[in-house]
Parts: sequence; structure tokens; C-alpha cells
Amino acid sequence: MTKGIYALLFLLVIASGLALANRANEPEKPQKFSLQPANIAENKAALKRWEASPDGIAFNKWKASPEGKKVVTNAAKILPHTKDGSSMEAVVTSLTLPAGSRLGYGVMVKIDGEAFILSFGVLKLSEMQQLNSLKVNDKILIKSRAVSYAPKYAYAIVAGDYVEREKKILYKRIPPKDGC
Repeated sequence: MTKGIYALLFLLVIASGLALANRANEPEKPQKFSLQPANIAENKAALKRWEASPDGIAFNKWKASPEGKKVVTNAAKILPHTKDGSSMEAVVTSLTLPAGSRLGYGVMVKIDGEAFILSFGVLKLSEMQQLNSLKVNDKILIKSRAVSYAPKYAYAIVAGDYVEREKKILYKRIPPKDGC
């Protein structure tokens, strides 16, 4: 009888070990997290906290300065084009960005008589070859999804999504495959 009990106990230990081993080898399922719309009150509170921080105070001070007002006004001029995805005519004014820029590859352009930074970010070599053919005073068509500004730069920053010169596409941003 004792041998029977030992045999059953041994089988129970083996079965438990196998069950735990199989469970440990299963890949973990990624947890789904939902992007719930943030509470408006929470957003306003977070904005107030940031505005009270040293960075927020410095940014608001720059935005109220004459240089900041000019940059914000220029960004507002082309904001409708970025929202509806329409083309903007531009003239290349410089093939280099201002000293100290950390925006990746970009050029300086004039849109409606105002200077902007046309930034493409970090590009692959194949994408840069077409853009390297740009010259100062080239007239191009630009489509962008965003315009931004920062105290570090004296110009508004236009995100380059599409560039065309003489009906030839020089650059077209390919959206990421993961959707972000």
C-alpha cells in the first residue's frame, strides 16, 4: 500500500512539474491598454502646473517677446494649409539650418515672404539624394502636417511631408507601419 501511495505522489509531482513548465513556456500576451480621452479638467491642471514651472515661465516670456510674437504669427499664417493638407509655394533661401539646430535634415524656405525652417528629421540616404538636388532660389511646392515653434529657433518649423519641384516629386514622407 505504501508503494502505491508513493507511486501516486510521484505521478502527482511529475504532472505538476509538467503543467508549470508548459505554462512558463507560453509567450505572454501583451496587455491591451486603452487610450481613454483625458479629462479636460486634468489637462487644464497639467497645463497650469507646466506654466508655473521654470520651463513654462521661460516659454511664455519668449512667446510674449517681439521675436516670439513674430514666430507665432508666422506659424499661424500657414496653419490652415497644414490642417487641410493643401500645397504651399516656397522658395529655398538656404541649404543649411541655423547654427546649433537639432532638427535633422532641413532647409530654410520663404513662404508668403516669411522665413521658415523646413525640417525632414532623420532621413535615409536614398531619401536625401533627391533633396540634395535642391538649390537656393528653387521654387518648390510643400505639403505639411504640422507647424511648430520653439524659443531656441527664430523661425517657425514646418514638418516636410511632401516636396515637389517642377512637377517632380523630390520627397514624400511614408507614414510608419504601426500607425503612429
